[in-house]
Amino acid sequence: MTGLQLVNGLASLLIVTSLLVIEARGTNRSALYYALQSFVLVLVFVALAASVDAPQLFTWAAIAFVTKVVLVPLIMYRSLGSVEDPALVPRRLGFAWSFILAAVVVAVCYVVVSTVHLPVADGLTPALAISLAHFFLGLACIVTQRNLLKQVFGYCLMENGSHLTLALMANGAPELVEIGVVTDAIFAVIIMAVIGTMIRSRLQTLDVRQLTSLRG
Repeated sequence: MTGLQLVNGLASLLIVTSLLVIEARGTNRSALYYALQSFVLVLVFVALAASVDAPQLFTWAAIAFVTKVVLVPLIMYRSLGSVEDPALVPRRLGFAWSFILAAVVVAVCYVVVSTVHLPVADGLTPALAISLAHFFLGLACIVTQRNLLKQVFGYCLMENGSHLTLALMANGAPELVEIGVVTDAIFAVIIMAVIGTMIRSRLQTLDVRQLTSLRG
């Protein structure tokens, strides 16, 4: 297996882990699955760095490991792990139907990406299609889930998809770009975790359908 094939193969695992994050019952499990997904993303960075001779991606991988594999899941686990809402059932389609839907999204994204010639992504069309599909899966999680915490994870999935696209398209970018991306993500997760905790403590629910009315 060549380096680029390894990158494409690892990228495909991101879709599987995304479905695990979305379908998992409970914030704790979602946080663990997100950590697993982020670790796969780190492996993608390492494989890509070795394949396209982009040593700065090794630094990207180290930063992503500290922030995405450790810090973000720890923040979600510690701050929201005990803020479950038993009235909410996050599983909606079931893993089988979700897998079929994800496969359709990936296929459509592959067709779209294949129509555009990108010299920088030669041999990485499957990974690029998966990164685009990954973004849409995160967006679908935000739109379809009525659990506020699941929507936070949807944002995290979108960010991982965007992060992979950046690595594939701009692997020569300096490490400062990576630091800026992950810093924004961490602060966004912290803010959303605080807001989620406050909403749960005041309204005793995480159901977004109950948050449509403003009260003075």
